[in-house]
Amino acid sequence: MMFQTTPPYPGSSDWATIAWIIISLFWILLLFTDLLDRSRLMRYDRFVRIKLNDLEKMMREAREASEKYIRDLGAKEPNKILEGFIGNFFIIEPVSIEPIDIIKRMSHLIRVRDNKIRAYISERLPENTDPVKKMNLAIILEINWTLDLYYRYIRHLYLSSKKNNNWILLMQLAMVLPIIMRELEAVKRAVEPFSKGIPVGDSAGPMVISVLAPTAERIPITEETVYSKAEFENRILYLIKAEGPGGTVGRPGEALEKLLETLNGKVARVITVDAALKFEGEASGSVAEGVGAAIGDPGPEKISIERSVAKYSIPLDAVIIKMSSREAITEMSKEIYEGVLKAVEKVKEIIRARTKPGDTVVIIGVGNTVGVK
Repeated sequence: MMFQTTPPYPGSSDWATIAWIIISLFWILLLFTDLLDRSRLMRYDRFVRIKLNDLEKMMREAREASEKYIRDLGAKEPNKILEGFIGNFFIIEPVSIEPIDIIKRMSHLIRVRDNKIRAYISERLPENTDPVKKMNLAIILEINWTLDLYYRYIRHLYLSSKKNNNWILLMQLAMVLPIIMRELEAVKRAVEPFSKGIPVGDSAGPMVISVLAPTAERIPITEETVYSKAEFENRILYLIKAEGPGGTVGRPGEALEKLLETLNGKVARVITVDAALKFEGEASGSVAEGVGAAIGDPGPEKISIERSVAKYSIPLDAVIIKMSSREAITEMSKEIYEGVLKAVEKVKEIIRARTKPGDTVVIIGVGNTVGVK
C-alpha cells in the first residue's frame, strides 16, 4: 500500500522561516545588546525594593513600640527623643595602626559614649524616672539606631547600584538581603523584652549567678556591676554579674580586677559563663566547657579578665550556653533556660573536680542582665 505524505498545513515552510528569523533576532539581542543585563537589573531591583520596604516597615513598627515606652515614662514628644538619638550618636574607633595603649583608648571612648547616652536620657525624662527603665531605654534607643543605620546603608548600596547600572552589585545585595533581614527582624523583636524588662537569651550568664545564689546580697563593686558572696561544699564563691534588673552588661573585667586585688590574688579558679553563638544544626541551650574568657566584648573587659588571672597565675575556665543570634536578643526561650540550669551544674562539676574544700572561686556571669536580679 502506498502512503502519500502532505505538509501538515499550507505554507508551513513560510512559518518555519519566520520562526527561524525570530529566534535569530532573539539571540542577536541577547548576545550583542545589554538586554540580558537590563532584565537582571529589573529583577534584582524589584527584589531589593521589596526588602527595603519590609525593612522600613520593621523600622516603623520598632519606633512605634519605642515611642509608646518613652511616652509611658512621662516624656513629651518621644519621636523627637528617638530622632535626636538616631541622628547624633556614633563612635569612631581608635587608631589601630599604632597598637600601643589601644585597649585603654577604646575603653575610654566606650565609657564616654555610655555616659553621653545616660546624660541624653536623663535630660529628656522626668527626674523621678525608675533607673532600671532608663537602662532599658538605652538599649531600646540603640535598637532603633541599629535598624536605621542598616536601612540607610542598604538604601545607599541600592541607589548606588542603580545610579551606575551595576547589576552585579545589585545581585550581591539581593543575595545577602534575606540573611540580613532575618537578623534585623530579631533586632526589631528585641524592643518588646527590653520594654517589659524580661530576660533575653543573652541574660543566660547573669541568670547562672542568680540561680547559684538567689538570695545573696548584691554588693556594688564598680559601675553597674555587683558581686555576691556564697558558699558551696566548703568552698567560698564570689559571684560577679551586671547590676540587674536593668538592661546592662556592666564591667565584669574591671570588677574581677578589683576583686582579685582585694583578695590578694588568693583565688583557686576563675570561671566565666556566657551565651555563645551556635552553629546551624546545633541544639539551642546546649552547654560546652573550655578555657579562657567567655565574653563577647569589643576588647577592654576581656583583656582585663585575661590580665588579671595571668597576673596571679589563676586558671581560667569558660562555660558557654549556645544559641542563635536571634535567640540572644529576644525573650529567653525554654531551651535557653534549660541550658542555664545545665550550665549551673557544669559550674558545680568544675568546682568539685578542680578545687578543694577551703578554696576560693570566682564565677562571672557575663551578659545583659535585663530582668535578672
